[in-house]
Amino acid sequence: MDVAAPPLAEAPTPAGAPRAAGPVARLRGLDVSLERNGVRSQILHGIDLEIGRGEIVGIVGESGSGKSVMSMAMLGLLPESSRPRIDGELEVAGLDLRTASPQQVREARRTRLGVVFQDPMTSLNPTMVVGAQVAEKAGSPAEAIRLMRAVGIPQPERRYRSYPHELSGGLRQRVMIAMAVAGDPELLVADEPTTALDVTVQAQVLTLLAGMRDQLGCSLVLITHDLGVAAQVADRIAVMYKGRIVETGTTRQVLESPRHPYTLGLLGSRLSLDSDRTRPLWALPSEAPGVSSTGCPFASRCRFVVDACRTTVPPLTVAPDPADPLGTHRAACLRSAELGAEGADRVRLDPLPPLPPPDRGAPVVQAADLECAFAVRDERGRRARLAALRGVTFDLQPGESVAIVGESGSGKSTLLRIAGRLERRFTGSLRTPRGTDVQMVFQDAGSSLTPWLTVREVLHERLPARTPRAAKEEQALAILDRVGLPAAVLDALPGELSGGQRQRVALARATIVPPKVLLCDEPTSALDVSVAANVLNLVNQLRRDLGIAVMFVTHDLAVARIVGDRIAVMYLGRIVEVGRAEDVISTPRHPYTRNLVAAVPQPGRTVEPLAGEPASALDPPTGCSFHPRCPVALPECATTVVGIQLAAVGDRPTSDVTLRHEVACVRRGEI
Repeated sequence: MDVAAPPLAEAPTPAGAPRAAGPVARLRGLDVSLERNGVRSQILHGIDLEIGRGEIVGIVGESGSGKSVMSMAMLGLLPESSRPRIDGELEVAGLDLRTASPQQVREARRTRLGVVFQDPMTSLNPTMVVGAQVAEKAGSPAEAIRLMRAVGIPQPERRYRSYPHELSGGLRQRVMIAMAVAGDPELLVADEPTTALDVTVQAQVLTLLAGMRDQLGCSLVLITHDLGVAAQVADRIAVMYKGRIVETGTTRQVLESPRHPYTLGLLGSRLSLDSDRTRPLWALPSEAPGVSSTGCPFASRCRFVVDACRTTVPPLTVAPDPADPLGTHRAACLRSAELGAEGADRVRLDPLPPLPPPDRGAPVVQAADLECAFAVRDERGRRARLAALRGVTFDLQPGESVAIVGESGSGKSTLLRIAGRLERRFTGSLRTPRGTDVQMVFQDAGSSLTPWLTVREVLHERLPARTPRAAKEEQALAILDRVGLPAAVLDALPGELSGGQRQRVALARATIVPPKVLLCDEPTSALDVSVAANVLNLVNQLRRDLGIAVMFVTHDLAVARIVGDRIAVMYLGRIVEVGRAEDVISTPRHPYTRNLVAAVPQPGRTVEPLAGEPASALDPPTGCSFHPRCPVALPECATTVVGIQLAAVGDRPTSDVTLRHEVACVRRGEI
């Protein structure tokens, strides 16, 4: 028997803000269906959700769970071309969106609703300066500058005249937030606002959004695929799967005592700085083919499934919990009473076998004093020199994995492209043993796979031309099995596959002829956490099976710790710290590394964002590049460039580079 939702306790309203009666949004039995190519599909099924005044609600789920459709319905932005059909109650900011006229909806979006989308470049007009775009919503240039300053944009008078492409991703997102809050909205909807952002910028954006709630007294809906991100700011969390809310409760309830197997899977798939490196990452299994439409929609992926789950769609009911007398924690699972916190112990995987000792021969990649610069135009259209790499010395041992970490613009991808001989405009030396095969996997597999070639053709073209067709087919099937894809995908085009499947195909193409070196450029940054866990497991497994050396670029230290034996931290074209992964994470010696560690989202811990934006590679600071943002900088940091050296005074040098912990900081012995 379904239980009605308990009365919603309103969050505290900031002092001086008017307090309206009732929730800012009420969804009851909400069904939404859309039409595509003449076929109508139901996207949302019986959504029940209330958002209180001044409350932050995190909506969490994988791609395709219906999060964005629900947010678009709440904003009145469902595309007319899809002929949306809405049933049930949908009331937002006092307006019934089912019966409101288009003019009423537009007026509500202008005065009562605000939205921040995932990619500001698709929302900002590339032909207008950003200040004018904020002024359109704010009413005047003076008010636009005030708002830009309020959301933390440095030198707003100067940035007012910048075009979107001249700003970093973090600054573009701040412009979007300034536009969203210009009308003093009652409800702010942020749809994946931090996806693919650096962890430091992500922390800044989340802190800014939470601050807007406190300053304006508005409510916030945060759409994300990462429970750790939602946990940073949300008062409550609603977990969605296939168009249904499958669990909802306070942030603490959902994180500490998940009552739905899907929530448990999302929690188990996400990485933290203390994830067990000796075991494969736990990841949700893929959707089984030919899933029946009857029963629980999660049954085919559930490790706790029983026969009744295959015939019954469980309603969202109160999860029995003596510590929850109001019944605020609810789950749509027949076994929610059995799960609780102890469910996490049932998903531990067997330990990994130890890696064979590496061959301590010549490095497979050896770089010395790499310098790389590009001729570009600055924000005023003048010719300028962008220094991407500034004196990088680096090597990669046979069979070793090194993770390269840093914010956007730090030079990570440029270093990777030079190692893969895709970029030849550099000085210094780069050596690889004769015959060393190097393959690269890019961030967006969809753009790196030829769209008109089938998976079979993509794999076959990597094999020697004289290989008999039967042998090519045999090797293609073998590598698909190794990367966990069925033989049926051989005839599929890349556009017919999911993001995770495309990334597996990219890894299959790169390793069907095992290379000596595999270069990975942010291959998991835009994937759901469960899909990312599968890809990381695959990279580690390929390395174990084939003895491949790996250079793995990422902006996430939790990912770097899982995939790398060593971690190299880059800032503004230089390596500022390098050492064994556990040493860099547990005892970071550079202030920048310490801030990266602190910025990793951890449930139950508030992230302190790193102040300021990274300096421009067009005009890097003198001395240590990090000193303008460094909380422990000394006067000499502004004039002294410190080379990489042992991390602490008194450390004994070792000939084995994989054991050395080195840092470029004058205060290395004190931090």
